[in-house]
Order: sequence, then C-alpha cells, then structure tokens
Amino acid sequence: MKINPMQSVQAYRKLQDVQQQEKQHKPQKADEVQISKEAKAMMAQSGTQSPERAEKVQEIKAQIENGTYQVNAQEVARKFYEFWD
Repeated sequence: MKINPMQSVQAYRKLQDVQQQEKQHKPQKADEVQISKEAKAMMAQSGTQSPERAEKVQEIKAQIENGTYQVNAQEVARKFYEFWD
C-alpha cells in the first residue's frame, strides 16, 4: 500500500482547523470561588475583625480594584520559608 504524504498533511491540517473551531465556540468560564460550610462556620466563630485589620483589608481591595496592588516577592518568600521551616 502506498501512502501519499500530502494526504497526511492535508488530513492533519483539517483536524487542526476543526479543533480550533471547537475552541472558539466554547464559552469561557469565569473564575469562581466557593466557601465550604465549615469555613463559613469558622469565620462566624472568629467574630468581627479589628478596626485596623478591616482598614488594611479595605486598602488592599482598593489597590486591587485600581490595579495598583504590588506583591512583595521577598516578603512572600520569607513567609513561605518560615511556614515550612
């Protein structure tokens, strides 16, 4: 049996076209967060936040919304190191 290499290339390209079309037609999923019942219960037991903590959280939220929030990579690495040490 003789195989024509051009037929193989054409079949591969058709397959790629079909796969690309399928990707374009799939709706993009939005990010989603689900909090378990246990986590909600833990939050309820912990009570309210201190005013200082609530203020810091609001500042960070505002920075994230504005696109000005900067992550301190060294501080994150230090915290990871302390956690695993």
